[in-house]
Amino acid sequence: MVQEKREAGMTGCEECGLVVSLPVLEPGQRANCPRCGHLLMKTIKHPQHRTLAYGIASLIMLVLSVSFPFMSFSVQGIRQEITLMHSAEMLNQFENSLLALLLLMTVVILPACYISSVLYLYWLSGKHGKIEKDSVNHQVKQLCRLTLGIEPWLMVDVFLIGILVSLIKIAALADVGLGMSFWAFCIYTVLVVKCVSMVDRTWLWLQFAPMVPLKEVKAGDSHDSLNHIACHVCGQLNAVAEHGRARCLRCHGTLHPYHPWKNLQYAWALLLASAVFFLPANLYPMMYTVSLGKSEGSTILEGVVLLWHHGSYPVAMVIFLASVVIPLAKIFTLGWLFYTAGRSQSDESWKAIRRLKLYRVTEFIGRWSMIDIFVVALLVALVQLQNLMAIYPGPAALSFASVVILTMLSAMIFDPRIFWQHVKPESKQDNQSGHDISPFQKEPRS
Repeated sequence: MVQEKREAGMTGCEECGLVVSLPVLEPGQRANCPRCGHLLMKTIKHPQHRTLAYGIASLIMLVLSVSFPFMSFSVQGIRQEITLMHSAEMLNQFENSLLALLLLMTVVILPACYISSVLYLYWLSGKHGKIEKDSVNHQVKQLCRLTLGIEPWLMVDVFLIGILVSLIKIAALADVGLGMSFWAFCIYTVLVVKCVSMVDRTWLWLQFAPMVPLKEVKAGDSHDSLNHIACHVCGQLNAVAEHGRARCLRCHGTLHPYHPWKNLQYAWALLLASAVFFLPANLYPMMYTVSLGKSEGSTILEGVVLLWHHGSYPVAMVIFLASVVIPLAKIFTLGWLFYTAGRSQSDESWKAIRRLKLYRVTEFIGRWSMIDIFVVALLVALVQLQNLMAIYPGPAALSFASVVILTMLSAMIFDPRIFWQHVKPESKQDNQSGHDISPFQKEPRS
């Protein structure tokens, strides 16, 4: 007797648009799109217990990170000690309120909100064995949408790399001490990264609301079929609305019909704006250094050259890659992808997959360009010894932060399904049995 496969529901791949049926996965398994390889869903062993443990530990480490001295800086008997929150305060004091807010949001506030929300949602999902899923209220669904929306803006790990770069830059100038909060922040970073890696959007939504079946859609369809709208928040397939914007049947989020050319125009606009900001970000000083009453500004490239002359070759390479190569490469790469997406595509799937992989890499590395901004923020707070030695933020800092944010937004708003606009589905993907998910992979143990 053949055992019938259980299905969690049908969803559309957000990167190639293929409609696939999701089977019920065992703990430790993951399902990938059979056409482009994009991760559709993953499960971990003991999801509630493990996520709650990592989340609670993260919040404890966050409290310790902001409660004690973070770093100290001393030269010729003059000592300066700062806390983690002092970096944002000093940026605000030097009339860089936007950078201070960016630092505070991406390193403290948003991670704290994200972890707290994940703790509540996973605790609630554990109770749902005794609660009917229909009783999930609108506030819980809103919290799910908000939590998953802020995930790309968590930059705790980027800030830690910025701290390490700052230490190497100023270690030759004076004595630097590491406080208790520094070590707590290192542990906090590892825990946050681990906590984020365990959260899966599809699995989380299934705990609160099952997928609503849509009769007119079958496995093997795609966005080109024009018989559904895939929700970009929860993955639910919805009927095409006749008038105005509709709401998702499952999460009640606003549906965005497939308009590739409209999204492409928005992506181009954001990318061109980032290119405009890239010029002042590299031409104006990133920070000013005051030594014995003499002030001297330094651009990004001048800072890299100075580090290279001092023998800090690894740090110079990190700054050069993160602050010059990556932003410039991302602008040119996204421009090339947008240009090829706007032209008529061939019907060869390997070309679409190649462009999609390049897009994934570009989207992933974009946030790491924020390292230089975090370096400036930390040095401005730490090195404040009046006329003896001090560091102040330069006008290029805000422009560079704008470059990073605009390129991230440009990559986010771009719809990669346009790569598959004229790609013909293969026979494997035309299988309508509803179980064309391959391969299943056991998630590595951690």
